This record gives sequence, C-alpha cells and structure tokens, in this order.
Amino acid sequence: MKIYLKYNYKVVCETLVREQFEKFNILCSSINTGEFEILDDMSKETKNAIIHSLNKYGITVLDDQKETLVDRIKNTIDEMLNDENARHLKVSSYLSDKLGYTYSYLSSVFSENTYSSIENYLILRKVDLVKELLQEGNLNLTEIAFRLNYSSVSHLSGQFKKTTGLTPSSFQRIMERKKNMIALNGQTIKLVNGK
Repeated sequence: MKIYLKYNYKVVCETLVREQFEKFNILCSSINTGEFEILDDMSKETKNAIIHSLNKYGITVLDDQKETLVDRIKNTIDEMLNDENARHLKVSSYLSDKLGYTYSYLSSVFSENTYSSIENYLILRKVDLVKELLQEGNLNLTEIAFRLNYSSVSHLSGQFKKTTGLTPSSFQRIMERKKNMIALNGQTIKLVNGK
C-alpha cells in the first residue's frame, strides 16, 4: 500500500525548528524562509545543543550570511513552484519581493556561491517537478507545461531532454517499467502482461 503526501516544506521546517527551540526554552520568531530571530539570550552550550538537535533533521545552522541567502533563494524558488498562484509570476520580481533584495544582487550572490545561475537552478527544479508529475500520471504533458508556466510543450520537452538526456515520453516508459518490477523474496521479478 502506498500513501501519497504533499508537503509544505516551509511549514514543516518552521514547525520543526520552532519545536527544537521550545525544547530548550528559547523564544524565537520566524523572519523569512530559513531565517529565525532568537528573542532570548542563549549560552554557547545551548546553541551547540540546538545545532546538534537540528542536524538530526538535516537542518544546518549557517554562519555565513551569503550562504544563508543562497539557501533562502532556493527555498523561495521551491515555495514559488509549489504555489499554484505564484508559478506564473516573474521569478526575478517574486524573489526580490520575498527576500527584500534587488534581483541583480540575489543573482550575483547565488552565482558567486553556487557557480551556477538562479535560472539554471529554476530549470533543474522545474524538471524535477515534471518528473514527479509524469510519475503520478494524472496530467498529460500539455497540462504539465501549462501548470509549470512553460511557453509550450516543445519548450518543456527541450529543457527536459537537455537536463536529463531523455525525452519526457522515454522517461515515462522507463518509470512504467520500474513500476512493473516487483521485489519478491529478495528477487526481482518482471511482470509480463500482468502475470
């Protein structure tokens, strides 16, 4: 049996971080995605304990402001792609509005720290979403292109092939074959015609 979940990463992460601070009786306030303000004094031992506690969940406390900003840019792009109303907005305006910096500054910091562009990151994340939607099988390629604000199906297909080396239909066939594989007693058996 499979259970499909949809995550609101921002809410999940903020709740988890807040719970960890509360565990140590430290008041904090969420300022932006990936940024909290500590409202209490905190000893070095408590800070280290919170850092260790957050690390268990894959959350890293960053000391470098630019590194933190890069992480916030990535989180904001993910937020945008998961928000049906925001997907059709211009990325540069959305990031500037959400993060409070000019897009040229955000782009410069991102490139300086990742050796890649915001546009490239956006393409990679959109291709990841296309993969997810193709695997779910509820939407055809035209609907996926519209949902993710591609100008056309050919534009989506071109980016997908350039990024993955596969056409979307080839990817779907491969995923379908994987679904037809069943693990049984440590052996993998391929189903042929449902048998």
